[in-house]
Amino acid sequence: MDQTTLSWNINNTEVKEIYYTENFSCVIMVNFLNIIIAVVGLAGNATVLWLLGFHIHRNAFSVYVLNLAGADFLYLCNQVMVSLQCVLHLDSGKFYSLFIVFMFAYLAGLCMIAAINVERCLSVMWPIWYHCQRPRHTSTIVCVLLWTFCLFLSLLVGLGCGYIFSVSEYDLCNAFFFTTTAFIIVLTVVTSVSTLALLVKIICGSHRIPVTRLYISIALTVMVFIFFGLPFGICTFLLQMFEEFQRIYSYNVHEVMISLSCVNSCANPIIYFLVGSIRHCRFQRQSLKLLLQRAMQDTPEEVSGERGPSQRSGKLETI
Repeated sequence: MDQTTLSWNINNTEVKEIYYTENFSCVIMVNFLNIIIAVVGLAGNATVLWLLGFHIHRNAFSVYVLNLAGADFLYLCNQVMVSLQCVLHLDSGKFYSLFIVFMFAYLAGLCMIAAINVERCLSVMWPIWYHCQRPRHTSTIVCVLLWTFCLFLSLLVGLGCGYIFSVSEYDLCNAFFFTTTAFIIVLTVVTSVSTLALLVKIICGSHRIPVTRLYISIALTVMVFIFFGLPFGICTFLLQMFEEFQRIYSYNVHEVMISLSCVNSCANPIIYFLVGSIRHCRFQRQSLKLLLQRAMQDTPEEVSGERGPSQRSGKLETI
């Protein structure tokens, strides 16, 4: 009986070792994949930052796109460091501060998506007010305020949960996580409601509103975020508050969510250049600058012709 028990224990230990070895190899492969996706996304977002920052005349919407690219670039840089830490077997305790950077970049990206969606909704719902009475530098001011608030909230979570000084307060950590969760829910609801209102206005409005490249770019960006970026935020901030979810939330699920969020940050530049390259249902080869200009234009294709956004007058705010 003792020999049988000993044999069973030995076999069980071997099975566990094989399982953890295979599981660890899977995690390493996923992190390699994350690094590849992140590097591609860094190149794409760096291109958008360079073009919008120095080569393209910015308008109200492209200001948000510029800041969204900055948030995605920061998020992907952070993810490369986290994945390298896993692949190279570095001490994870030295990288706790990276969670603050992740949270800051993730929240900033969500804020920019919500802001550009609300901006587009306002321009369609109240076009006269938007073009005549809207303050000129609203986009820049809103972006500065959103960046500041996201940084402040991330630092509060870092202080309360011990990511900065390694001294955590349980009640403060839970309170700040609850605040972050509520903030994510509010932004998600605002994005969803504005998207739905805009869709209803376009389909059921008394006056026909043409679908422009800008609307397609925004719609695809929101759709990609809902399917790839939002699940990670829900699992990280919302569902972690429930004990039942913590029992089934494994490390493998966490890695999959990270991969999806990397895809979300990588996809936005691809969306812009893809939308800009389609003309009369055909792909056209043009410079990246021209493709990005086309993706940001808010006039129908048959009206805009070959003109870029900087050549149209009175349509959008100039920054």
